[in-house]
Order: sequence, then structure tokens, then C-alpha cells
Amino acid sequence: MKSKTKSILSLILVIFLFLSISFAVEGDIANLDKYIGGGYLGMIIYVIIAIFATVFAPVSSVPLLPLISDLYGWFIAGLLSIIGWTIGSLIAFWLSRKYGMPLVKKIVSLEKISEFEKKVPRENLFWSIVFLRMVVPVDVLSYVLGLFTHIKFRTYFWATLIGVTPFAFILAYVGILSFYYQVSFILMGTLILLIGYKIHNFRKLSDS
Repeated sequence: MKSKTKSILSLILVIFLFLSISFAVEGDIANLDKYIGGGYLGMIIYVIIAIFATVFAPVSSVPLLPLISDLYGWFIAGLLSIIGWTIGSLIAFWLSRKYGMPLVKKIVSLEKISEFEKKVPRENLFWSIVFLRMVVPVDVLSYVLGLFTHIKFRTYFWATLIGVTPFAFILAYVGILSFYYQVSFILMGTLILLIGYKIHNFRKLSDS
């Protein structure tokens, strides 16, 4: 229960920061663009932040998406997120597969590892990873899959890429919407993900 509470609080914080940055961008994008700029250096910095945020919990690059979408457009912002999140998750997966629990426990709490180990599917692993990419933190899932499954690196790469792509483009597009629509979309999206997650868990229990 304690871990679930932390996860919920982390999600609320990410949503709050996303909306706060979006509100600031919507109100003063001209000055932000003037001081930050929209060159390639900004893209590279964002990708590095996304990689770092994916490898090291509980950091998240999602709140930056409204700013990146306004600077570069939602499509480029989505592509940059896909690159950063995918590379970061591959690094996390490789670290856990190569160095095992002694290293992973220094980055992710043992409580989280234990919790997400129970969520790792035993069958239809590829499509289960695709789905889980949309509803659980990327970093923890990467470490758990590296530790407790024998999935090949190439298969893991494609499952991750497919899983993060819709999420990246949707959030990037939401980043350019008006503040009111963003709040409505996030509430609706959170509800849909929770329902899907519950259905997924119910099917796992039914099959066991």
C-alpha cells in the first residue's frame, strides 16, 4: 500500500508539473522562445534529460513536453521523446541484465522491484511489454524485465519502441492544446489507463 501511495503521489506531481509548465508556456511563449531558443542544442539537451529521467527514478521528463512541443512542434517533440525514452530504457535494461541486483538496488528501491516483479507477464511477453509501457514507469519496468526475464535485447527494443510511441505523440500533442483541454484530456486518459490496467490484471488472475 505504501508503494502504491508513492506511485500515485508521483503521478499527481508529474501531472501538476506538466500543467504548470503548460500554463506558463501558454501565457509567455514569446519570451520563453527568446531565452531558450529552438535550435538543435535544445533538442539534444531534451533527449539527454529524457534518457537520464528514464534511467534514474523518480525523475520524469514528461512535464517538459508542453515547452518542447511549443518550441519545436508536437511531432518533433514526440520523436525526441521516443528517442530519449527508448535509449534510456535500453540502458536500464542492459544495466540490470549485465550487473544484476547489486547495481539495480542502488538505483531503484527493492520495494518497487518486488512490486513490479509480480506484474511481469509469463506469457505473450512481447505484447504485454507493449501494453505495460503505456501504464507503468519506464525505468522500473526496464530493470525488472532485465532481472527476471530472458527476453532478447532486440525483442525488448521493438516492444519498447512500439509501446512508448503512441504515448509520446499523444502527450506531445496534448502539450499544444489549451489549458482547459489539457486538464480534460489528462483526466480522461488517466481513467482509461486505470481501467485498462485493471482489466489486464483481471485477465492475469483468470489465467493463473
